[in-house]
Amino acid sequence: MTFRSLPNDVAGLLATFGVSTADHSAGQRVVRSPVTGETIAQVREIAPSDATAAIGRAHEAFLAWRQVPAPRRGEFVRLLGEELRANKETLGRLVTIEAGKILSEGLGEVQEMIDICDFAVGLSRQLYGLTMGSERADHRLMEQWHPVGVVGVISAFNFPVAVWSWNAALAFVCGDSVVWKPSEKTPLTALAVQALTERVIARFPEAPEGLSVLLLGGREVGEALVDDPRVPVVSATGSTAMGRIVGQRLAARFGRAILELGGNNASIVAPSADLDLALRAIAFGAMGTAGQRCTTLRRLIVHESVYDRLVSRLKRVYASVSIGNPLDGDALVGPLIDEAAFTAMDEALGQARAAGGTVHGGERLTAGVPAGGVYVRPALVEMPAQVGPVVHETFAPILYVLKYSTLDEAIALQNGVPQGLSSSIFSTDMRETDRFTSARGSDCGIANVNMGSSGAEIGGAFGGEKETGGGRESGSDAWKAYMRRQTNAINYGHAMPLAQGVRFDIADDGDDTGSADA
Repeated sequence: MTFRSLPNDVAGLLATFGVSTADHSAGQRVVRSPVTGETIAQVREIAPSDATAAIGRAHEAFLAWRQVPAPRRGEFVRLLGEELRANKETLGRLVTIEAGKILSEGLGEVQEMIDICDFAVGLSRQLYGLTMGSERADHRLMEQWHPVGVVGVISAFNFPVAVWSWNAALAFVCGDSVVWKPSEKTPLTALAVQALTERVIARFPEAPEGLSVLLLGGREVGEALVDDPRVPVVSATGSTAMGRIVGQRLAARFGRAILELGGNNASIVAPSADLDLALRAIAFGAMGTAGQRCTTLRRLIVHESVYDRLVSRLKRVYASVSIGNPLDGDALVGPLIDEAAFTAMDEALGQARAAGGTVHGGERLTAGVPAGGVYVRPALVEMPAQVGPVVHETFAPILYVLKYSTLDEAIALQNGVPQGLSSSIFSTDMRETDRFTSARGSDCGIANVNMGSSGAEIGGAFGGEKETGGGRESGSDAWKAYMRRQTNAINYGHAMPLAQGVRFDIADDGDDTGSADA
């Protein structure tokens, strides 16, 4: 394949999913591949009024879908997982072309979609409520979970399809319909996934039209989704600034938010750490996806006794890591998503230098990489203190390195930023690792031991604290966010006792025959 063939490659891939040519060639929104910077599609976007009508279709679909037994809803998701399995190679390649991540990561993203479908299928038979002992005789107290309604999903460019699946697979088995507004930077993968979903809807008798709706558009379309009272839950992934707006607009109408926002993730390297293991984990965590994961490792807090040994090895890795066309098998680091990402990276490195930091790497590359793409060497920055750009998230491959002398100091540095998504510690001292994962350790939603900050599995709930938004998606009991809880008190006796010993006796002559007066 030559770089000039990318548009044809994309057209061929979309055709395999059944996406019409008009949907990706007759619109006003230009889509560029970060691999080469060239235009690969022009998609049609909708107006906010059309989004409102589409949400109406999703609401009608919900009214029907909630009546389908949950295990049957699980069968629908199983079939969706089978479609993803059958199309893993083509969808993974499209992810790489549109988002710029290396091919193994593109394929891994689709595998993540398959995995969450498997999880959701099992979940469809485990949407458990509770029974509680009542204080009143001949009463039963219980709670159950019901479908909540239309679930809105707003996703970001860096995981253009996996984040949708975390939400959609759970929402479908919970009895909800889904309305998806993807990033304007990655609409093609959304078109492909929507086409696969519609295939399953077409052959599943109980699945109503409108069960899965795709909204391609800009900010105004996103606002229409967030503001619509028929959408009780909105899951939004993106920047903290975006999350503040979405959260406030939802709160104004008492909507429910699942926010997955900024991450400024750190790893602590203790004196007893296995440095070989740590080196591999740090390299992937900091440079994987060209530093454009929400869980990317951005701060490395190293004990002074192992600092020189580890940092000298990291410098060699950063200087030699393969950077280039993500569609080739040899490259480990692909391009940034666009020019704006490089501008932000360059500005952050300038601020780091002004704050006394020593920058290794970070330069833009032009030789040996596809022309038109934004390729950079990942930056390793030794900082004298956690100041300036270190406390902010820059969505680019920058790793700030700090020294520490005591574990208390390291944990204070780890927690001393506004974000609270992911964290880790490298140590073979169980007292240190247990302290790190205790209530007085990491304040993040994810705290790993002897691995990096990236690589979350779908079995555990994903999300973070503080400016990360507090949302949880994917595994564990995250399904509860897509349902409404109902408490039931059931009186199967003949008396009417009140709770807490309250008495409310009324006069009653016992005559229930009614009056015969005309």
